Amino acid sequence: MNSGISTKPLVALFFAVVVLYFGAFYGLEYARHRKGPWEVDFQTDAQGNPTLAITQPALGLRDVKIILHGERATNAITRVSFDRPLRPVPFGKVIYEDLTFLPGVVTFDLFGHEVELLPRSLIADKKEVPWASGVTLDLWPTNKPAEPPKPPKARGR
Repeated sequence: MNSGISTKPLVALFFAVVVLYFGAFYGLEYARHRKGPWEVDFQTDAQGNPTLAITQPALGLRDVKIILHGERATNAITRVSFDRPLRPVPFGKVIYEDLTFLPGVVTFDLFGHEVELLPRSLIADKKEVPWASGVTLDLWPTNKPAEPPKPPKARGR
């Protein structure tokens, strides 16, 4: 009994599906990684104040500094590239990160200051600051939000 389906069309369909699958997969991976990650240098200035130096070449950002006055950190310069989740940071902590499409979003709690890196702008202590290369942002203890930064609530709990 002949079913009318030969093996040639089935093999061609199989290869077409495989090519489409791998094309879609690698195309999405390229789109996810093409702009590259946030690169943040954790360092201290001459007075011992913790300082972040932020770079994101795809967005044209270089040498954006955030100085946390009135705080102390004693570590050496450490560069952290946020290309995958759960990267350890030398001071402060990461309270939120969405790195699905790089550069993504990274939110820090730095000695009670909330600093959020977004592709469209920088948010420091709940105030939006437009990105500009070479800018220095000074955060003082008096700028800290009244309520300390918290990670977002998990869904479905």
